[in-house]
Amino acid sequence: MVEGQSALSRQEGMPVLSEDLLRRMDVPGPRYTSYPTADRFVEAFGPDQYVQALTQRATGGVAGAGGPLSLYLHIPFCESVCYYCACNKIVTRDHGRAEAYLAALTHELDLVTNVIGREQPVSQLHFGGGTPTFLSDAELSGLMATLRSRVQLLPKGEYSIEIDPRTVTHDRLAHLAELGFNRLSFGVQDFDADVQKAVHRIQPAEQVHALMASARSLGFDSINVDLIYGLPKQTPESFQRTVSEVARLRPDRIALYGYAHLPARFKPQRRIPIEILPTGGDRIGMLSQAIAGFIAHGYQYIGMDHFALPEDPLAQAKRQGRLHRNFQGYSTQPDCDLVALGVSAISRVGPTYSQNAKTLDDYYDALRRGGLPVVRGLALSRDDLVRRAVIMSIMCHGRLSYESVALAHLIDVRSYFAAEIESLQEHADAGLLKLDQDGFELTSLGWYFVRYIAMVFDKYVRVDRARERFSRVI
Repeated sequence: MVEGQSALSRQEGMPVLSEDLLRRMDVPGPRYTSYPTADRFVEAFGPDQYVQALTQRATGGVAGAGGPLSLYLHIPFCESVCYYCACNKIVTRDHGRAEAYLAALTHELDLVTNVIGREQPVSQLHFGGGTPTFLSDAELSGLMATLRSRVQLLPKGEYSIEIDPRTVTHDRLAHLAELGFNRLSFGVQDFDADVQKAVHRIQPAEQVHALMASARSLGFDSINVDLIYGLPKQTPESFQRTVSEVARLRPDRIALYGYAHLPARFKPQRRIPIEILPTGGDRIGMLSQAIAGFIAHGYQYIGMDHFALPEDPLAQAKRQGRLHRNFQGYSTQPDCDLVALGVSAISRVGPTYSQNAKTLDDYYDALRRGGLPVVRGLALSRDDLVRRAVIMSIMCHGRLSYESVALAHLIDVRSYFAAEIESLQEHADAGLLKLDQDGFELTSLGWYFVRYIAMVFDKYVRVDRARERFSRVI
């Protein structure tokens, strides 16, 4: 039995996460911010196909057209490199590079709104990176003014920005509030000094506590904290101290990610010697302890790696069956088209995905040629759409109604997914779900392995022998 399991057992109605079960489920797999996943995008889908998707939205040619948009802006710049990072980023201390990038973002936004029209209603806005707060206050003001001149930010929308605590002060947070941001996400990762040194990210707990107090005083609707387990120099004991420190902070939401060591893909990770990474057993101990700790402090488990206080809209959405999932993770916003701007950004419009160029030079070159900077994407097949609906139902609601899928997609579900349904019996026997003739529903234990169960319906993963490009489920 893993350390921390007894703490879980003491929580009323909580499942027992045994070491054997955690080990069996610890396999590589997608996070399902989309289906099919981005590794399935093809270069045959380019700017022309993206324009076609945008045109269909503008003319009402696809289901859901005309509804509010979700808007994502990728700000790739960081002043220093964090060795664990797998994001698309550009490490530089030259803040002058932001000027050209902001001009390019504006150009891309104009190309998009020239097709779909200006004044599009937007109910969700997210600035990600990189480090969005690499931009100065004046640059952030100018960018928000540009957005407001092209789209309509709805009064009750969710407007969030990722924060590196080392780059902001109380005054900077106040400026973000004035610009209309109502949600913050602080990148904490770990509070242990040895771990911070090992990943090249030093930020004292006192600094984060002061910023959290500032954010509370400024009235932000929701504050998230990101944590990572499995980092170099971490131990179950040190991470338990971080969990306790975060509980003291009392953020509205917590995102708890497992570190994926993929140095062949992400160059900064080559600076992390493999011998200072925690063992698989210690990773499992950290996860088990963290789950027990957050639940003991009153957080509710949302799904996969997210926790929220009971009064947070994310927890309310889960209880009411209104949870959704997109490229930013779990969301309370209705399923809608996502227009993503910036280098490497991924859009979802109708039954299509499209991704921008991954390097700054290629991104700029495409825009200079007068076209959108899309370099690959995917037009979903009928089978993709059916499986996406099934996987998102599992990921967001923890259940699947065969009748609902049959009515929406005009298929005989039990025949269409005969092999998948048969394989679910193993998960039912393990206590992860309850299966009957009408569908299935995850148990409280099954929610902790929702990615693993969703993978049953992923036809690409089922035949793919190269899963190691994905992070591990545990």
